[in-house]
Amino acid sequence: MIISSPEDFRAVAEDKLPRFLFDYIDGGAYAEQTLARNVSDFGDVKLRQRVLKGSKKVSLETQLLGEDLKLPIILAPVGLTGMYARRGEAQAARAAEQMGIATTLSTVSICPIEEVAAASSRPIWFQLYVLKDREFMKNVLTRALEAGVQTLVFTVDLPVPGARYRDAHSGLGGPNAGLRRLRQIVEHPQWAWDVGFRGAPLELGNISAYLGKSTKFADFITWIARNFDPAISWKDVEWVRDFWPGNLVIKGILDPEDAEDAIKLGADAIVVSNHGGRQLDGVASSITALPRIVDTVAGRTKILMDSGIRSGLDVVRAMCLGADAVMIGRSYIYALAAGGQKGVETLLSLMASEMRVAMVLTGAASLDELGPDLLDIA
Repeated sequence: MIISSPEDFRAVAEDKLPRFLFDYIDGGAYAEQTLARNVSDFGDVKLRQRVLKGSKKVSLETQLLGEDLKLPIILAPVGLTGMYARRGEAQAARAAEQMGIATTLSTVSICPIEEVAAASSRPIWFQLYVLKDREFMKNVLTRALEAGVQTLVFTVDLPVPGARYRDAHSGLGGPNAGLRRLRQIVEHPQWAWDVGFRGAPLELGNISAYLGKSTKFADFITWIARNFDPAISWKDVEWVRDFWPGNLVIKGILDPEDAEDAIKLGADAIVVSNHGGRQLDGVASSITALPRIVDTVAGRTKILMDSGIRSGLDVVRAMCLGADAVMIGRSYIYALAAGGQKGVETLLSLMASEMRVAMVLTGAASLDELGPDLLDIA
């Protein structure tokens, strides 16, 4: 298949992956209305096309939280990334290093912190949830610091998992889930050999390191249900802020009042996000929530956004609406499943090319020139 756009990777990933894995990354909560709006609402953000305002060089470089980035893109934390390609989190880290950006390791990754940190000379970011087991949180944060992590992404919009109907149908959960997954794996021998066999052990690396025993994929849903904390409050985030000496990014902000609370806590950045439409269906898309939060924050902390970004053009749109940078999740997982490290590098190169075209056609020579004056709001 010819890869000419970021969306092309999705079709390749769907063909290569067992259904339970594809639906896990592709799906959303309930009727998936917010999942759909995350993408479609970008189309309502109209840019002003300008002419004869060209520049010999268009710069996509920026600085964020003390890091120099060649693109204003961060690879978002995605659970079970190592199920999508052999030792997938390590491959993603190498791709990010090659492209001059940062990657964020999920709490529920297949590869443990130490393996992913060693895969790249560039410091990785680490993502954490509020969990009932605070000793695990202390353990994993201490290990992150020892591995050179400087930026913690604290996800606050998952006190309980969203109702994801696809997972019950696909075999991730539901009746006879193990047998249904096994049948799908047999039907995908390339994945079974390359990821299932050569990528072993397929376990929750950070949790296994803490417990001192293997936690297999089958334990994933049970562990989440047992350890996620529906009683999460800002006091829990205060605990993390006191414990963590590095950059703190609060991920999962959709409401301006929550943005204010994050600033009061001392967050170095926030991520405007609805968890990719995977939590509460019917909420605003991230791109429509972004302008209100930008107005509220008024430059007091850095603003990232995720959920719905499928192209470099979407990155330009988000930055015109006030984002300092973006995070991508699904898009890079599709590319990782399709082509491993090289697939992610190709995706990021395509997005960079799309950004340059959009910037030339709007008359912007640098990211600093992306702003509301480039939006067609008539």
